[in-house]
Amino acid sequence: MSKMNISKYLANLFLWALCITWIIPVIFGISTSLRTQSEIVQSGFRLFPAEWRLENYVTILGNTSTAPIMRWLFNSVFIASLHTFLVIVVISLTGYGYARMKFKGRDTLFFTLLGISFFPGVVNIIPSYKIIDIFGWVNTSLAMIIPGLAGMGNIFLVRQFLKGIPHELDESARVDGAGDFRIYASIILPLIKPVLIVCGLFSFVGSWNDFLWPVIVYTDVDKMPITAGLLLLQDIYGNYRMIGQLMGSAIIAIIPTLLLFAFAQKYFIQSINLNSGIKG
Repeated sequence: MSKMNISKYLANLFLWALCITWIIPVIFGISTSLRTQSEIVQSGFRLFPAEWRLENYVTILGNTSTAPIMRWLFNSVFIASLHTFLVIVVISLTGYGYARMKFKGRDTLFFTLLGISFFPGVVNIIPSYKIIDIFGWVNTSLAMIIPGLAGMGNIFLVRQFLKGIPHELDESARVDGAGDFRIYASIILPLIKPVLIVCGLFSFVGSWNDFLWPVIVYTDVDKMPITAGLLLLQDIYGNYRMIGQLMGSAIIAIIPTLLLFAFAQKYFIQSINLNSGIKG
């Protein structure tokens, strides 16, 4: 067996091991949500339930007062979708400015902001909360949508991708009388679609899975996203009395992101080469 075949075999073995490591907890979580409470508390490990039941999901969806999970799900979809759309607008414009427009201190400003972005996010929690409190955004969707729109990681990816697009396209458009915004909207924006898809996926999932920030800024149960709601469910369904409902709620919470990656996987794989631009 050649070294190449051995390397391929080991890589496949590692990927299968990684896949199994990730998939078993998900399967066990789904099966737990389909068990009765009496079966859950029994000793011993069983991957699949002895009797498949939907009563946990019926209970979850029927609770519209103390734990309105469908309302939380709608809130998360609205917040994550609008946040992602605004992220794409902001990072595409900012990336264009840093890559194509010339102004004094451009690179110094960019790398200074990039360096600041390496600080842990928890450092900004208190000042961020003070800012949204001043604007009156506490307990509103704006507290989740606006912060983080200009993430330097996403801007860096867009800027690097733009470096692979020839400047001759801009110059030809300027000869025809196009301004910066016309060049951005008509020429650059269609060409950077691959990297925007990648950044959009990361932004949606990041907003959807954000846990600490929504717990801090929300107190109204009906306005919470699903992540903050799951923490509330630990008090309602905790103490090992209603584990099936708690697990079922977690499964419902991951369905939208699973569907997103299922439908966007092709675009994600096609877009993963962020340094290619249109060269070659």
